[in-house]
Amino acid sequence: MNNTMEEDNYTKDGTVDIKNKPANKNKTGNWKACRFILGNECCERLAYYGLGTNLVNYLTERLNLGNAAAANSVTNWSGTCYVTPLLGAFLADAYLGRFWTIAIFSIIYVFGVTFLTLSSSVPGLKPSCNSSGCHPKASQRSFFFFSLYLIALGTGGIKPCVSSFGADQFDETDDIERKKKSSFFNWFYFSINVGALIASSVLVWIQMNVGWGWGFGVPAVAMAIAVVFFFSGSRLYRIQKPGGSPLTRIAQVICASFRKFHVKVPQDKSLLYETADEECNIQGSRKLEHTDKLSFFDKAAVQTDTDEKKGGLANPWRLCTVTQVEELKAVIRLLPIWASGIVFAAVYSQMSTMFVLQGNTMDQHMGPHFEIPSASLSLFDTLSVLFWAPVYDKIIVPYVRKFTGRERGFTQLQRMGIGLVISMIAMITAGILEVIRLDIVHKNNYYDLKYIPMSIFWQVPQYFLVGCAEVFTFIGQLEFFYDQAPDAMRSMCSALSLTTVALGNYLSTLLVTIVTNVTTRNGQLGWIPDNLNRGHLDYFYWVLAILSLVNIFVYLLIANWYTYKKAVGPAK
Repeated sequence: MNNTMEEDNYTKDGTVDIKNKPANKNKTGNWKACRFILGNECCERLAYYGLGTNLVNYLTERLNLGNAAAANSVTNWSGTCYVTPLLGAFLADAYLGRFWTIAIFSIIYVFGVTFLTLSSSVPGLKPSCNSSGCHPKASQRSFFFFSLYLIALGTGGIKPCVSSFGADQFDETDDIERKKKSSFFNWFYFSINVGALIASSVLVWIQMNVGWGWGFGVPAVAMAIAVVFFFSGSRLYRIQKPGGSPLTRIAQVICASFRKFHVKVPQDKSLLYETADEECNIQGSRKLEHTDKLSFFDKAAVQTDTDEKKGGLANPWRLCTVTQVEELKAVIRLLPIWASGIVFAAVYSQMSTMFVLQGNTMDQHMGPHFEIPSASLSLFDTLSVLFWAPVYDKIIVPYVRKFTGRERGFTQLQRMGIGLVISMIAMITAGILEVIRLDIVHKNNYYDLKYIPMSIFWQVPQYFLVGCAEVFTFIGQLEFFYDQAPDAMRSMCSALSLTTVALGNYLSTLLVTIVTNVTTRNGQLGWIPDNLNRGHLDYFYWVLAILSLVNIFVYLLIANWYTYKKAVGPAK
């Protein structure tokens, strides 16, 4: 009896504490550990958005890039920030674990943001400016972009691990803790947007009115505070051990499946190979039940006379467990859902590019003496998230639960789908605003007027709608990719979900490039000229709205096909 009670004090998901001992439920994890993770994420996001939100204006004003080139530079950098997580995630899942991956890459991040501050504040490193404008040297541009991409590398070890590391603080085998985990993702995204709110309001104002040295210096300090926050909670963390290379296990299943190309899968799936122990043989993972779809890969788990065994263990390149096969199936099932997020991410990326450039042409006065920088309008996106995240968690979920009977109200796939619809409406709203803006320009011959007499606050609805869409789609993605990922591949699958943002940024870059090349033929100014009063930015928004509509229909087909994973037993 005492032994049973003692066992109940420890997690059953394979987590350990900082001293590598089994994690005690009473002393580690839960919200007491999460407050340090949420504080870390808030400061790190303040640093990231403090750099990225107004970056397009720094590139045009100080590095003399045109509108299209600056927009593409921002989306390329932002895209890279969401590709490098694949590297960080692989290291976390295979070798380092999430805790040490976050720790190491945070230091790289601090170096990057420090160098960026120096590039905008130290004579010789920052471009010289006078009444005729700024005159950056090639070496100054190079150092600036080196610093920027060092930050992209640093964020690669943080982004894919922090949300998963926070979710690790709740034992999935414990019903009470599992319910808390769903709320964690909402509050995690809430903390991101607290940082983003400060960045898009205070930091953008500092950058435009005090100076870029201070504007980049504050994010450097914020990142240093983020590191302190993270290490402060070390003794309270539950740490999931790395399970070995997930890519190797995937390769083994593919190899074994093709080796047994002509082998027939038995009708009785209980005959497929699995370890006899209750625990899974993959470190930090639970066993997965067999699923019927993608049955070709079941061949890898069919035992034949030619399968070699050494010391009683099967050769994993010839014979794989059902759990290992289901790991690969789970990843393959995620890919169509993953792909459907790319267009959404392209819509989201407009907030730091086209929305800002559109706002640059409008009246930015708030009262007779104060002007709000156009990049600061993104604070309404942040306010929207800060409003909708708790509303979703505390009001929408309990209300919907009455009708659906589901613990989370909507399924994760339904939640993401609703966000896709809202994002399309956001693009339609932005397009309508641009039609109205251009109509004012045409009627009053304001073609060469820097600021037309139309308040920038007419942009608020499009920002607010994007924020609402984020709460449904981005938070839904975080939770979905954590839940549906195999236990020992969670960082990798979180990184996979983040690459949708990267590809969304690259898609935006591609669309801008194609639109610019096609619409500037025969001496035409094109849709997105440096003087937007003579362009047709509204057409670009219509293209994104149409892509969003097509994406929604494809998503509905994918969601209908999807099969949720089924994990059983304790983790090793």
